[in-house]
Amino acid sequence: MKPVTLATERLVLRPFEPSDAPAVHAACQEPDIPRWTSVPSPYGIEDAEHFVGTVVPEGWRDDTTYNFAVVSRADGSLVGAMGLVRLDRLHTPERQAELGYWTAKEHRGRGCTVEAARAVVRWGFDALGVERLEWHAEAGNEGSRAVARKLGFHMEGTLRAKTVHEGTRRDVWIGSLLPSDLPDLSGQARESGERAPAGRAGTRRPDATPYLPYPG
Repeated sequence: MKPVTLATERLVLRPFEPSDAPAVHAACQEPDIPRWTSVPSPYGIEDAEHFVGTVVPEGWRDDTTYNFAVVSRADGSLVGAMGLVRLDRLHTPERQAELGYWTAKEHRGRGCTVEAARAVVRWGFDALGVERLEWHAEAGNEGSRAVARKLGFHMEGTLRAKTVHEGTRRDVWIGSLLPSDLPDLSGQARESGERAPAGRAGTRRPDATPYLPYPG
């Protein structure tokens, strides 16, 4: 996959660059990020350099993860990281991906994460053909769940002992979002300066897999 850039009213979402390493390192010193995500702890500058210089470009090249740096249009500061991960089922009949994100502490509470996520969600549905988008978070991560709810994710339950964090098995919350769950978000996300294709709730791609919900 050739990396793309998305834009919203306040933000630019672009692939990470080597020059982002100091900002990534600084953001990941805040305890909540290593507590609730899989970033190493303690998080050194070498970890940040490896992430922006190796992990991100290899993810785009190998179609395993599409990670974006979320950057403020106003001052160029790093707001956070946002991406589609676990893409091994994107090009299978499941046509599935997972949304992941973290936000620098100083940018929380301003709606930036939701704004960025809407751009990535729309891009995933419209451009990539995602038919089921999942959200996972360790049980107890209320901040991440609040973002997912605002995006329209349906909370589907708790996966017991799903993840291992610091040598202990932890429960994981799971939610899902389908293209039909979205309102019309056209104009909120633009790729490389262009408006995203218009889309309305219930609109289906011509090649979409039929969905038969259980009526019970």
